[in-house]
Amino acid sequence: MFLLREYFHKMKGRKKSPPLVSLSEIFWSWIGAFFGIGTVAYINYNMLEGTDLVMVIGSFGASAVLIYGAIDVPLAQPRNLVGGHIVSAFAGVTCYKLLQPNLWLAGAVAVATAIAFMHATKTLHPPGGATALIAVIGSNKIHALGYLYVIIPAGMGATIMLVVALLVNNIPQSRRYPEFWF
Repeated sequence: MFLLREYFHKMKGRKKSPPLVSLSEIFWSWIGAFFGIGTVAYINYNMLEGTDLVMVIGSFGASAVLIYGAIDVPLAQPRNLVGGHIVSAFAGVTCYKLLQPNLWLAGAVAVATAIAFMHATKTLHPPGGATALIAVIGSNKIHALGYLYVIIPAGMGATIMLVVALLVNNIPQSRRYPEFWF
C-alpha cells in the first residue's frame, strides 16, 4: 500500500508553474516562428511545387516552439535540432521499409528507435519523434522519398529553420542563441 501511495504522490509534481514571459519574448518568438515556418513553407509551395519533394513536415511546428520560444533549453540547441531530425528521419524510413506491412509496429519501433538514437548521439529533440512517425504514417509522397526524406525535408528544413533562429533570436539584447553548438 505504501509503495502505491508513493507512486501516485510523485504525480503531484514538485514545482510551481513558471511565470509568464515578457511581451518582448512573446513578440520575438512569434517573429521567429513566422519567418522560420514561413521560409520552409514558401520553399515547399513555391519552389518545390510540381516535384516529388516536400519541405514542410508537421514536426517542424514543434521545433519552432523550441527554437523560437524556448531558446535556452538544451533540446532547442542546433545539434539537437538538426541532428535530432536527421537521426529520427533515418530511423523512421528504415522502420517503414522493414516493417511496412505492419504500420502499427513500424510506427512504434520508429519512435522508440529514434529516441534511443537521439540519446546515443546527444541530439534529443522531441519533435524528432514526430519526424520518425511521419516517415511511417506519411503520404505516398513522403514514402516515395525513401532515404531522401533524411536530407529533404528533415535535414534541410531543420537547417533553414536554424539559420532563421540564429538571425532572429540574436536581434534583441535580451536573447542569445545558441547556448552551445556541440
